[in-house]
Amino acid sequence: MKLASLKHGRDGRLVVVSDDLHFYTDAGLVAPTLQAALDDWAHTEPKLRALAHSLACNAVPKERFHERDCAAPLPRAYQWADGSAYVNHVALVRKARGAEMPASFWTDPLMYQGGSDGFFGPRDPIPLTDPDFGCDCEAEIAVITDDVPMGVTREDALAHIKLVLLVNDVSLRNLIANELAKGFGFFQSKPASAFSPCAVKPDALGEVWRDGKLHLPLLTRINGKEFGKPNAGVDMTFDFGALIAHAAKTRTLAAGTIIGSGTVSNRDADGGPGRPIAEGGVGYSCIAELRTVETLRAGAARTPFLAPGDNVEIDMLDGAGHSIFGRIAQDVVAA
Repeated sequence: MKLASLKHGRDGRLVVVSDDLHFYTDAGLVAPTLQAALDDWAHTEPKLRALAHSLACNAVPKERFHERDCAAPLPRAYQWADGSAYVNHVALVRKARGAEMPASFWTDPLMYQGGSDGFFGPRDPIPLTDPDFGCDCEAEIAVITDDVPMGVTREDALAHIKLVLLVNDVSLRNLIANELAKGFGFFQSKPASAFSPCAVKPDALGEVWRDGKLHLPLLTRINGKEFGKPNAGVDMTFDFGALIAHAAKTRTLAAGTIIGSGTVSNRDADGGPGRPIAEGGVGYSCIAELRTVETLRAGAARTPFLAPGDNVEIDMLDGAGHSIFGRIAQDVVAA
């Protein structure tokens, strides 16, 4: 089952989307918004699933689905907590800014609480007030939960994952170091994130969803050129069960909480930093990681961060080459 929110008011209009992303049918008689559906998931999920089956059988009214008409599946959320499950990425980015990495990072997840009062849709532009901020994309996987009890175990946390989606967690790299040096976390350096057109039930992903991980390449293109294709199920130190349990250690999580994986990152086959696609590697999910590799190799980074006029695309394909979640495609624009 695939769900999307067409742009409508603050919270969108919930629709059920066909598996091939060609058509949708309105879900308003079940729930007006995705948040409303999540608030009563035990009752709404069977009805939405039945609606998806009817759509597949051409038994309900349907309209052509256009990804450009979508808001984020949750245009605003009660909580957005982004982890950093790919410790390879953490190690490289910290090395780039001269920060040592504590050994605990391999055993205890990093996580920050981001702004969730407004997300970008998959085709919304990225507004940039100053190119010197160092605008970067971060291609990630995310999950949406129902109500999660405080102190949940990693194993029990997996059952609270109701939907899976993609995210571009935009970062302003040149603001991060000074902001973190204050010892109070991200704020200005983390503007609004953008999400894929569709959120998908885990069981609809088949065998590629297992052990709290999504085992497929996450594809990133910058200005039309292939930039990254790391496998999201590889080198993920903390699965989504572990991330949810970490977030719920001292608090409950409300239905509609979004948990991000952090930037997807793979090591090279020899155990070192990943290589660019042009050199036979799987590339990267953010520019900062490539710049770190460039610095390690040549003593200086040469790839610029994003500027107005640039374009970022993030997607994930099934075994037949079809988009699973729909594509994030954003232009950077001067704000």
